[in-house]
Amino acid sequence: MRIGLVCPYTWDVPGGVQEHVRGLADALIDLGHHVSVIAPADVDEHLEPDYVVPAGRAVPVPYNGSVARLSFGFLSAGRVRRWLKEGDFDVVHVHEPAAPSLGLLACWAADGPIVATVHTSMPRSRVLHAAQPILASALEKISGRIAVSEAARTTLVEHLGGDAVLIPNGVSVRRFEKAEPLPGWPGEGGTLGFLGRMDEPRKGLPVLLQAFRQLAADRPGLRLLIAGRGEAQELDQLPAAIRARVVLLGQVSDEDKVRMYHSVDVFCAPNTGGESFGIVLAEAMAAGSPIVASDLDAFRRVLRGGRAGELFENGNPADLAAAVGRMLDDPARRARLATAASAAVREYDWPLVARDVLRVYEAVAPAAGRVPAGAL
Repeated sequence: MRIGLVCPYTWDVPGGVQEHVRGLADALIDLGHHVSVIAPADVDEHLEPDYVVPAGRAVPVPYNGSVARLSFGFLSAGRVRRWLKEGDFDVVHVHEPAAPSLGLLACWAADGPIVATVHTSMPRSRVLHAAQPILASALEKISGRIAVSEAARTTLVEHLGGDAVLIPNGVSVRRFEKAEPLPGWPGEGGTLGFLGRMDEPRKGLPVLLQAFRQLAADRPGLRLLIAGRGEAQELDQLPAAIRARVVLLGQVSDEDKVRMYHSVDVFCAPNTGGESFGIVLAEAMAAGSPIVASDLDAFRRVLRGGRAGELFENGNPADLAAAVGRMLDDPARRARLATAASAAVREYDWPLVARDVLRVYEAVAPAAGRVPAGAL
């Protein structure tokens, strides 16, 4: 089958949707299919992997409580049309179809079967409601809909109408489950870990920093390892002695990200909202990291209601500190939760998830008169 994947967010900057698109592409290729990805990019030259086609520069746009780097304009529209023509795809799969980016352009330009995946969880939006007449001309061409979680499915129903097949995010379990820790980690006094944009409030770093300040007062060897882009002004509010125990890795390579998960005693996901799944949880689970996460509905589902990780009250630093303290003081519990997480994450392994996605492709391609080659 010839498959075209449309990524709405810039390929140059790590993110959950980009990780999903790349993981899906790799899994589909491993299953013997031809895959091409088009994505915004700040360079017009060769991108990695070599199946990625740049669609023009991305611009920052406020979206779902964050700032997304999207691409939408005449240059991008022209490149999408050329990519579709040259690709001659059996199925075009757009991600975040309502975002003002390449997915909409692809829906307008494509004349074959279209599948769309909704990743976002957001409350009802006046902007999306106002844009409904514009979106309708593109979204009505979609013949198969996927949501990565119940929260994403709710967003689709409320904003776009219709329903969707529920297929979760994927994770390459094999890639995450074994790795050497970073040099000098985790250390004897205990290490907490965080991965995410430091300057994006909904990722919850301020909540974690407050909890770390409480914990560090009674645990002189405890350290906090942070990976991710941006700056956190809240770091400057920590006493100097505690601030010195916070280590910033910045944006890390794929290899070091895996090693980071293996470098902590407890991985913390203090996200405060806007999460429909939580790919960092799946990655940490695959790495066998004990997890403490906010009790968002999406996180609760991924962590099996607390059976595969500890949950704390969303936005409550004291409750986070208490949960982390219990984990640090109970190695046996950490081991039990890590084992449960390693078992639960198998449901999200890419070979399984990709086969579910292929079933959606196979359902919509014949309906448009295009029989996929090599369908499972």
